Parts: sequence; structure tokens; C-alpha cells
Amino acid sequence: MKTLKHYLPLIALAVACVFYGNALQAQDSARIVFDKTVHDYGTIYQNDNGGCEFHFTNTGKVPLILTNVYSSCGCTVPSWPKEPIMPGKSNVIKVNYQTSRLGAINKTITVESNASNGSVRLSITGNVLVRPAKTLPEKEDNPMKVKNEEGETVQKTYPKPY
Repeated sequence: MKTLKHYLPLIALAVACVFYGNALQAQDSARIVFDKTVHDYGTIYQNDNGGCEFHFTNTGKVPLILTNVYSSCGCTVPSWPKEPIMPGKSNVIKVNYQTSRLGAINKTITVESNASNGSVRLSITGNVLVRPAKTLPEKEDNPMKVKNEEGETVQKTYPKPY
């Protein structure tokens, strides 16, 4: 009966082959690198433009294919390129947040692809406030005062009834 000592070199060789194969596969794959993974809107007002862009580059050796891009909420709608992105080329994922919703923005967009670095999570943050009301011009204190032809403010007079 053989002991574990006899099988140990065979197990080590198998593990080394698996790691070497994974390393080779990673070298011949796509890799997605984003300029930024978080977009902060800061403070914006209700119904302002909620669009933003996430620029990325395929730094791998084979074409990058985005298989799915989805958000954590229906109020955040991503659009992405459906065609392969060649090695060394860049493209953009556009995100539109519906700013009709008031309050804090904290949403995620998940990017799934054939990239060796797996799925990537993008985030949008910020705060949506009610737009301040427009101020009306100041009301005249005395409705009986009017401007005459010379531009002076004078008391409005009415003819006396008989």
C-alpha cells in the first residue's frame, strides 16, 4: 500500500499545472480598466440632467465583450456598446439617473464581460433637492402710488363723484 508520501509529487504537479494554465489564460484575455468607478453628482436639483459617463479601456490582448450591464434600481438606466472593443481601444458606458426622485443617490451599476478581472461595480452618488422657488418682484407697499410721466412716484387720485 502506497502512502501519501508517494502521491505528494503527483498532487503538487497537478496544482502547478492548474496555476500555470490560469496564468496563461489571463495573459491571453480581455481586461477592462475604468477611468473612474464612482461618479458623484454632488447636490443637484429635482429634474436636472442625471446623465454621466464611465470611460473604459480594454488593456487585454483579445476583444472585450460586455455581456450585460445592469443597475440596482429602475431609476438608473445604463447604455453600453454591444460591439466588441478591440485591445487598446476605449469606449463609454452612459448612465442616466432619474432626478425626479428626491433624496440621496447611492446606486450601483454592474458590468459583466469576458474580462479576466471579472465583473466590475460602478457607483453613482449624490443628493437631489427640491428646486428653490423663483422669487417674485417686491410688491409695492402702497397700491395708491403710481409713477407719473416724469418717473416720479405720486399718490394716485380719483375724480370725486358728484
